[in-house]
Amino acid sequence: MPIDATLPYDDQNVFAKVLRGEIPSKRVYESAHSIAFHDIAPQAPTHILVIPRGAYVSWDDFSARASDAEITDFVRAVGEVARAAGLVEPGYRLLANVGQDAHQEIAHLHVHIFAGRTLGPMLAR
Repeated sequence: MPIDATLPYDDQNVFAKVLRGEIPSKRVYESAHSIAFHDIAPQAPTHILVIPRGAYVSWDDFSARASDAEITDFVRAVGEVARAAGLVEPGYRLLANVGQDAHQEIAHLHVHIFAGRTLGPMLAR
């Protein structure tokens, strides 16, 4: 069920539990402010999630409240993960859903990295 991205942060969401080590994850990257791990239900041959360590509900929340260090670290993490996975060529897609209309399902900012096949058009027509 999509969530309202303006709701307060819920520290019981699945990504908060991953950050605390309560739910296992296959991590591929860790930094001071970000982690990346393989999605447990991949939607493409390569499907990696990048999340900030901080308690941010959405991209909007993150861009408004995160420190410059957190923002820089997170944006660089996405690029570093894509490069390390060899995705720059032939290409990859980034997706960050925000709010109900975009079908955001977990109230913790996360960026999906999809790759490994031709991904098709941006939106269903």
